[in-house]
Formats: sequence, structure tokens, C-alpha cells
Amino acid sequence: MPSDKVYLQGHIDVPPDRLQAVAEALPLHIELTLAEPGCLFFEVVPSNDVAGRYLVSEIFSDQAAFDAHQQRIKSSEWFVVTQGIPRDYTIRKGE
Repeated sequence: MPSDKVYLQGHIDVPPDRLQAVAEALPLHIELTLAEPGCLFFEVVPSNDVAGRYLVSEIFSDQAAFDAHQQRIKSSEWFVVTQGIPRDYTIRKGE
């Protein structure tokens, strides 16, 4: 039976002048996301290889949970702090 899980993997490249604000907003963003219904895994960690890059990995139980997360963050401090910062994400379903 196919899984409805939604996986997001990728990174966000934070410019040097915004690193402090992003780092300060990150713990609350992680805490709120992990508390969301359907969030199975959520991790945002600094890259060891690229300065200013945060590696992002998310797993949500289904599309509805993923969509709810995307909607919630639009009114969050994280959204404000990271607005306009380039992201490179791959989203896939299943497994």
C-alpha cells in the first residue's frame, strides 16, 4: 500500500548579514513545526561545507499536514526573517 507521506529535503542559503536573525528565529520555528499535527520529522541544521547554508529535512504524514505547515509559516516570525532568501528544496511523496 503506497504511503501518503510528504518528504522535503534541501537547503536555504542565508546571506551573512541575515545569519544572526535566522539563527535566533530557528529554535522557535523548529519547536512550533514539531508540535504540528502530522509532522513526523523536522530538522534544520547548519551545513559543515557551505557557510550560511542550512540543510532542511522534513517528513509530514500526508499532503494535508504538509499544506497546513506551509500555511502556518506564512504568518510566522520565521517567514518574516527568511523572506526573500534563496531556497533549494525537493519535495516528493510516498515510501
